[in-house]
Amino acid sequence: MNLILKLLLTALAVFILAYFLPGVTLSGNTFVTAIIVAIVLAVLNLLVKPILVILTLPITIVTLGLFLLIINALIILLADKLIDGFAVNSIWTAILFSILLSILQSFLHSLLKDDKK
Repeated sequence: MNLILKLLLTALAVFILAYFLPGVTLSGNTFVTAIIVAIVLAVLNLLVKPILVILTLPITIVTLGLFLLIINALIILLADKLIDGFAVNSIWTAILFSILLSILQSFLHSLLKDDKK
């Protein structure tokens, strides 16, 4: 249940960012497309991202972790290629989308946390 709620919150974040960022578009039934984007991003982050992180570990160490922003942008661009109704214009838009999605996700997921006192 928690996973479904997190996916829905990620879809809401994608929907909000696609509305405000000029280089990101959702077409068709937009919230359904946002849900599909959230699912594809979750699968890509689960399967592809660890492989990319391991393969690019030396450059990530040299750049003090900033290369992870490029990896996140590449994951978003890969999702762009896999999903018909989702489009990102450039790598710079994908980097900005990645940063803002991360911030918005952390804010929305913090609303789910129970106070454990």
